[in-house]
Parts: sequence; structure tokens; C-alpha cells
Amino acid sequence: PESAPHHPPAEFDPDPQATWRQDFQVQPNDVHNLQRPETVESLFYMWRITGDVRYREWGWEMFESFVNYTAVENEGGFTSLSNANTIPPVTKDNMESFWLAETLKYLYLLFSPDDLLPLDKVVINTEAHPFPRFDLGRLFSTGWKRKPRDANGNIIGKTATVSS
Repeated sequence: PESAPHHPPAEFDPDPQATWRQDFQVQPNDVHNLQRPETVESLFYMWRITGDVRYREWGWEMFESFVNYTAVENEGGFTSLSNANTIPPVTKDNMESFWLAETLKYLYLLFSPDDLLPLDKVVINTEAHPFPRFDLGRLFSTGWKRKPRDANGNIIGKTATVSS
């Protein structure tokens, strides 16, 4: 929830009973912002896949908000927020390691040329570390073959048994 809008605008969906709201409830303890990377990561992938400039625009808005509301004056760092619904926000006086290792990395990649870590040549793991893609080939062959299956995925030649 720390990356979700805490109060979606009414024009988004004025119906308070809308189906999507059944899974979207922000509890009082969920008004924090830990500067988690998942939303920025999603914007990065959507930009790379679609080239739609809106993903960069949204990323830039997020970055500006981080700078405006979480930068620590005269200290050169950033802090997470315990309440992101107030202006000025209530700070937590800590900076999570994933802010530097993942969130800022994805923001950097979002605004970098597409040939920096091209997605057809690298895989980015869950901790935002890029690894080169390579053909597994015979190096990782197990030596066994899967039994032939029909269009439904059933093993050919095996009869189904029903237990009572």
C-alpha cells in the first residue's frame, strides 16, 4: 500500500461500492511510504515495453515527490514516511537499503537510453541486479525426456483411474 494512492480521486470512480474497491482498502496503519521499488520497477518495464511517455512522466512525478517530501535537509539522505497523507508528511528517520539499491536504480533506468541493459540481453532479478541472458543449451540438460502427452496434457497410453 505504500506506493498506492491513499485517496483515489472521485473522478477515477465516483461509486464507493465499485467492484475494484473490494480489494483496495487503505487501513490507518497503511499510510506510510517506505520508498519501495515495485511501482517504479513497473513503470520501468512498461516504458521499455510500450514506449509510452506517460510512464516516464509518472516516474518523474514520483521522483519529484520523493525529493520534495523525503529528502533530509543538510544531510544528503532521504527518509521514509510514517504518514504520507499529511503535508508536511510525518517522517520515520530511517532510509531503507532498497531505496538506494532498487528504487533509485529503477528510476535511473527509467530515464536511461533503452540500450542500457536491454531487456532482450539481460534479466533483472528481484533485488534489481542485472544478469546477462544466455542459452542454457546442453549445459543444463538433465538427460531425461518427458513422456508424450495429448492436447489435454494427459500422458499418452496411461488410463485415468478414479478412486472411491
